Amino acid sequence: MVKKAGKTVKRGKARVFNNIDREFWSVAVVGLGPEKAGYNEMEAIDEGMENVRAAAGVGAQVLRKQGVDRILVEGMGFPEQAAEGSALALWRYQENKLKEHQKKTPTLELFDDPDGESFQRGLFKAESQNLARRLSDTPANQMTPLHFAQETVNELCPCGIKVQVHDKDWIEQKKLNAFLTVARGSCEPPVVLEISYCGGPNDQKPILFCGKGITFDSGGLCLKKCRGMDVYRADMCGAAAIISAIRAASALSLPLNIEAIIPLCENMPSGMAMKCGDIVMGMNGKSIMITDTDNEGRLILADAMVYGQGIYKPRLIIDVASLTPGVRSALGSAASGVFCNSQTMWSQVRKAGVITGDRVWRLPLWKFFTKKVTQFKSHDVNNKGVGQGSSCLGAAFLNEFVNCIDWIHFDITGVGFKSSHKVCPYLTKGRMTGRPTRTLIQLLYQLSCPSEGQREL
Repeated sequence: MVKKAGKTVKRGKARVFNNIDREFWSVAVVGLGPEKAGYNEMEAIDEGMENVRAAAGVGAQVLRKQGVDRILVEGMGFPEQAAEGSALALWRYQENKLKEHQKKTPTLELFDDPDGESFQRGLFKAESQNLARRLSDTPANQMTPLHFAQETVNELCPCGIKVQVHDKDWIEQKKLNAFLTVARGSCEPPVVLEISYCGGPNDQKPILFCGKGITFDSGGLCLKKCRGMDVYRADMCGAAAIISAIRAASALSLPLNIEAIIPLCENMPSGMAMKCGDIVMGMNGKSIMITDTDNEGRLILADAMVYGQGIYKPRLIIDVASLTPGVRSALGSAASGVFCNSQTMWSQVRKAGVITGDRVWRLPLWKFFTKKVTQFKSHDVNNKGVGQGSSCLGAAFLNEFVNCIDWIHFDITGVGFKSSHKVCPYLTKGRMTGRPTRTLIQLLYQLSCPSEGQREL
C-alpha cells in the first residue's frame, strides 16, 4: 500500500490508510529516517531516539484527527521514546473550555512489543511533562501562589511525598527578606513550599532543588512591554518542572533523597512594590542592591538556596528558573542554558540532554562575570550587574549564595515558555512546553543509578 501510494514516507511524516484491516480501521505509517541513526556528538542528541519520538508524535496526532480514541503504538525499537512522543503530542490545554467542546484525549497502548515496562516509563515521563505544561499554561488568576501550592499538594501527597506549605508569617520569621521584598508589590500572599521525597537511605545526603515560582511577572516598577506580557503567567515554569520531576521520581521509585524549596509570589507594581535602588539583606548576610525590579527571580532564589543549604546540607543543588532573556537570545528554543561548577555534574547533565532530546548547553561561570555583579562600593551584590551577558550575570549573582558544593543552574527562558513555532513535532505550537522536565528526570535517574550514569552513549 505504501509503495502504491507513491513517494516514501519521510522522517517525521505520516501517511494514513483506512479500512484495510478489520481490527484496525485506521493505520498511520510513519517515517523513522535512516536505519542506523544514533548518538550524534556534534548535535548533542541521540537521533535514533529523537526520530522515534517525532514519528510516534506525528502518528498519534494524525490518528486523533481521524477520530480514533484508542491508539496502539508500535515500539519502533525504543518503546519508552515512542510513549513519550505520542503522549506529549496528544496533550492539549483545554481546562477553560466548555466540557462539551473539549476534545477527548485518546488512550495509548503498546502494540506487538514485549517491553511494556519501558513503554510505561515513557508514559510516566510524558505525563510529568504534561503536568508542568498545564501548570505553566493556566492563567495567572487561576494559578496564584496559593493555587499553585494546592495543586502541588494534590499531585504529590498521593504519591507519598511530604509537602509543607509555609505562609507569610513563617517567611518573616525565617527572615527571607529578599523574597519578601519581591512579594510585597502584590496583594496575593507569598508562599514557600518545602517538599521532601525520601527514596534513599536516611544517612544519604539529599539533592536540593530550588525553583523560581513567580506566578505572574509584570516586571514590577520596571514594567514589561504590554504586548506578550500574558506569557509571563508561566514565569513559574522552573517550579512546575521541579514538581513534575519529583512526581516522576516517586512514580519510578528512584533510590535517592530529594528536598525542594519553592518560593511562590507575584512581581507586581504598586505603592508597596520594591523600588530601583533599594538595598535588602540576603539570608547569608550579603547586601543586595535592586537596580532592576524585573530581575526578581534571582532575589527569591538566593534566599531559597541559602535556607535550603542551611537546613538540609545537600550533596548537590539544582536550581531551575526562567531567569534571563539573554539565554533566549543566545540559544533560542534549542537548549536550556546550564551553568555548573563541577565538570562531573556537567557531563551527567549533558548526557541526560542527549538521551531525552531536550538538550542543554553549558555557559561560562567565570570570575569575569562575578566581578560585574560584586565590585561595588556601597553594597555586596547587584541584581543587574554591569555590562552585557545577562544570563551569565544572573548565574554569577546566584553563585554568591552557593557554598562550596556542587551546583547546577538551569536558565530555561528560551525553552520553558510558550512554543512560538514548531520546535519539534510532538510539542504543540502556541502552548507551553513543560521543558526541561524529562531532562531533570533522566538526570535524577543517572544520579540514583551509578551504572546508568557511567554507561557510554
